[in-house]
Amino acid sequence: MKKQDAAKRAKKIKLVLMDVDGVLTDGHMYHVPGPEGHMVEFKGFHALDGIGLRLLRVFGVQTGVITGRRSPATEGRARSLGMRYIFMGFLAKVPPYEKILAQAGVKPEEVAYIGDDWTDIPVMNRIGLACAPANAVPEVKKKAHYVSLQRGGSGAVREICEFILKSQGRWPRVMEMVESGQWDPLPRETPVVENAHH
Repeated sequence: MKKQDAAKRAKKIKLVLMDVDGVLTDGHMYHVPGPEGHMVEFKGFHALDGIGLRLLRVFGVQTGVITGRRSPATEGRARSLGMRYIFMGFLAKVPPYEKILAQAGVKPEEVAYIGDDWTDIPVMNRIGLACAPANAVPEVKKKAHYVSLQRGGSGAVREICEFILKSQGRWPRVMEMVESGQWDPLPRETPVVENAHH
């Protein structure tokens, strides 16, 4: 029954937002000395997620991240995925969410959010489709309309993208593109990048 409700909610989605660490990554952060002696942070992203996010954009669904950490790796990955909204350094995620909502011109019920930790719950309480990867904390899974079988950084975002596209009846067109190797063009968008001031 929960999956049927999630599919009904997914039909309306026009914007997919997500956390980064534990969602687009496995949550591990690697710090190594950089050339000038200061520490540099490395993150690992899963290639499967990129195709899923690209497909959302093909069908006019905007994407973005709201993360508590500032990271050049996050910004680089988000830009390479063509994300429209890149908000970094926000532990309190409701203010950037509300700003994105206004800029995107969508209603709360047209927004999906993917989160794995307590800081994601306030946004999950306000949107149409709350999603969590398999590695999310129990309280987040309880709030989620859809919990992926995959873990963050291991294709969870791809699974959720596919669930949304299937719920919206887009899958036959997706398979046509896969079989033909001809991908529909992506919309050209300039990303909105914002860092919290501390």
